[in-house]
Amino acid sequence: MSIAVSLKGVSLHFGEVVAVNNLSFEIEQGEFFSMLGPSGSGKTSCLRLIAGFERPDSGEVFLDGQSAASLPPFLRNVNTVFQDYALFPHMTVRENVAYSLMIKKVPIAQRVKQADEMLELVQMPGVAMRKPSELSGGQRQRVALARALINHPKVLLLDEPLGALDLKLREQMQEELKTLQRRLGITFIYVTHDQQEALTMSDRVAIFNHGTIQQIGSPKEIYEHPQNRFVAGFVGSSNLLEASQANTLFQIDHSVAIRPECLKLCAPADPLQGFDYSLQATVKNIIYRGSTHKIVLDIDGITLIAVLDNSSLANISVAEPGARICAQLKRDDINSIDS
Repeated sequence: MSIAVSLKGVSLHFGEVVAVNNLSFEIEQGEFFSMLGPSGSGKTSCLRLIAGFERPDSGEVFLDGQSAASLPPFLRNVNTVFQDYALFPHMTVRENVAYSLMIKKVPIAQRVKQADEMLELVQMPGVAMRKPSELSGGQRQRVALARALINHPKVLLLDEPLGALDLKLREQMQEELKTLQRRLGITFIYVTHDQQEALTMSDRVAIFNHGTIQQIGSPKEIYEHPQNRFVAGFVGSSNLLEASQANTLFQIDHSVAIRPECLKLCAPADPLQGFDYSLQATVKNIIYRGSTHKIVLDIDGITLIAVLDNSSLANISVAEPGARICAQLKRDDINSIDS
């Protein structure tokens, strides 16, 4: 598999602020690669370095195996989709989509043909003569995608592109973006702070914090085997135990992370089979969350959280705080982490 984008020892500073700190990683051609992290973690700065909007203070960016050091943004075979769409309000949808072709002096008949083909691709036929103000947020996002794709870039950069959409439309657009990426076979580099979005859409995810990458892996690897406390706490929710707590509960001498859904509850007198640990617990609180319940447990002064679907909860008696319960766990569900 060829490498679409590579960063080698790249750093970027804004005054005394370190935005990106000595990053080195590769993104394969045709990969859906997400950069996930909180605000200010360096993910958008990294995207801007790839686009050429920022120049690194040290290190180098490579595109398709070639150094991009001397390439301005308009000569890089990448395009960017922004959260605010950046559409020209005085232009029609077709004119927005064909804008780059107009700059290149492509004949008008060819511009119209290619723009309309792109609108078909993003499921937006019949709106070519409308203005952006006449479209919904989801429609404007599709127009922005069509405009970015009309030059057939090798790499598409997407900076929080769904951030302005409501939840239902956001989820719909997630599916459409992933389907479109698979159909086109081009590299998508996607910036988001939404953990579920990154896990749902990506082939691989890079977790950013304070300008560094904490972990890179598949969504399954990131979620099931976080390497450190930050990743375990930022991606989903985890029970994070210090070495002393892990030793008390499991005789393990290092920090661990346990996903709440891995804890199974049963009556103390009726333990389930196939588990490595059975811990006597007291229910501290029960929180209703729609399809699931969050159960707060106390085990020898240590608080653990379990999440159960409603059907599982119906089979045990944890009706109120103070109830005694057995919390069971498999050894493989205890992840060793760096502090």
